[in-house]
Amino acid sequence: MKEIRAAARERMKGHCRVCPVCDGKACAGEVPGMGGLGTGASFRNNREALNACKLNMTALHDAREPRTGCTILGIDLSFPVMAAPIGGVSFNMSDAMSEDDYIFAILEGSRAAGVIGCTGDGVPPFIIDAAVKALKACNGHGIPFIKPWEGKELFEKIDRVLADGSPILGVDVDAAGLITLRKMGRPVMPMSVTELETVVRYVHDMGRKFIVKGIMTPDDAHRAIDAGCDAIVVSNHGGRVLDHCPGTATVLPAIADAVRGRITILADGAVRDGVDVLKMLALGADAVLVGRPLCIAAIGGGVEGVTRYWQQMQGQLVQAMLLTGCASLADVREHIIYRG
Repeated sequence: MKEIRAAARERMKGHCRVCPVCDGKACAGEVPGMGGLGTGASFRNNREALNACKLNMTALHDAREPRTGCTILGIDLSFPVMAAPIGGVSFNMSDAMSEDDYIFAILEGSRAAGVIGCTGDGVPPFIIDAAVKALKACNGHGIPFIKPWEGKELFEKIDRVLADGSPILGVDVDAAGLITLRKMGRPVMPMSVTELETVVRYVHDMGRKFIVKGIMTPDDAHRAIDAGCDAIVVSNHGGRVLDHCPGTATVLPAIADAVRGRITILADGAVRDGVDVLKMLALGADAVLVGRPLCIAAIGGGVEGVTRYWQQMQGQLVQAMLLTGCASLADVREHIIYRG
């Protein structure tokens, strides 16, 4: 991955420094760009929350070949990860790669690694256009996410992105805080439970499942259940929508305790390697979304870069499971977290 990161560092100049440690310190306030909003505290809190989570090591067990395969929302995955929905390559990452090439690299590179990628949305039409093209090229193997637009625009976009067979549709309600949308004159507002329920019903009537992204409290998790959602993503949008949020790994356990078994729980937030994936699973997630590292992998290495990143992460997860005594994902529970 070193050569891929080196290529990305050159191509992403002015947008991302491709720091040795991606923790939001160097890019605070750089939105648009790859940083966190305002002081960058929410981005940093995501990383610090995972850093603060320590693991209990054990080497006295017979879990010698950890199994990472799983099924999430009806999709078989080689390990429990997805590429987070990110769009706007030219103004957030670099103009060295087109939106079309970027999202295809995410979807196809993920498919080659046995996992799945998500597509993003935004104000410029080329973002949704690229998502539609990539989903078609990958035979619907991807999860499209749409912003919570008002009126018929939301439903028109849903129809477009689901036309090629994608089994799941997501809406990132936390986009209500995106400064990039405001700067382009197209801000979106929070959704009421009734509004969300209407969208969920529309998607269910198409025979698809629904994910709502941007849940940071048990109350909102309960509201998602009330609206009929199939899954939530515990997420503060990578620290890009509200300054001074707690890290997602901090709030995840309480949310999981509140709704576990009633809805699929996904989570993101500064996940960088397989050890971070293990931590999120132990804290209550069923699967984990990864964002910025895949941007770097795609910009630096295209489809191959994305696949190699996922393969490296899966190997790290296997090693972490081996040293925490987890033979399968069913063994990954809170007991592996150090509580000294």
